[in-house]
Amino acid sequence: MSLRSTLSAQPRMLVDGQRLDQPTFHAIYEAMPPGTRAELINGVVRMPSPVGPLHGLAHFPTIAWLSSYTENTPGVQGMDNTSTAMGLKSEPQPDVLLCISPEYGGRTKTDPRFVEGIPELLVEVSHASRYTDLGPKFEDYERVGVQEYIVRAIEPDEIYWFVLRNGRFVDLDLGPDGSYRSEVFPGLWLDPAALLAGDTRQLRAVVERGCATPEHAAFVARMAAARRTV
Repeated sequence: MSLRSTLSAQPRMLVDGQRLDQPTFHAIYEAMPPGTRAELINGVVRMPSPVGPLHGLAHFPTIAWLSSYTENTPGVQGMDNTSTAMGLKSEPQPDVLLCISPEYGGRTKTDPRFVEGIPELLVEVSHASRYTDLGPKFEDYERVGVQEYIVRAIEPDEIYWFVLRNGRFVDLDLGPDGSYRSEVFPGLWLDPAALLAGDTRQLRAVVERGCATPEHAAFVARMAAARRTV
């Protein structure tokens, strides 16, 4: 088969439910009309519904929470709504991701088109997308080895925090003070009630306490040492 006939045989538009590999998906995605939203989840195209105000209101404090952590943690970076190529079968666009920067020994690298690799932590804000985020995406993120996965669900308002252990996502237990404490990012503490309430001052205060711990200081020192050896 000639190259011309091979290219002409490829689909020209993305359709929900299509089965594609990541390079084909991305090539078609880039050619789609502006404003198109699409993801590739375990080889299947998903085209999510438009994002509404409830999603936006829940998304904003999530960004504030993680931004507070990156401000206190050199070598960790966060991104918002960024296409992320995680192998030949996956290119999701998580609501928020947190990763160790490549120069500090992280698992991702930044391509002009997308993040390439497996971020350490992904966050999804789930309203209309609840089934996908707690179903196909949960399974795909587990399959590729995302270390921590957080779902901030809406109606009903709930927080799910999963951590990868022995290749499987399990629920992260709350600490004795009622907060979640990341196992991958020392000092990343979350008051779940504050996130559900959109209380950004409390979210930042809890992160500040987490970042004042010896565990956080040791984590920052380890990353600084890793950077010197790259």
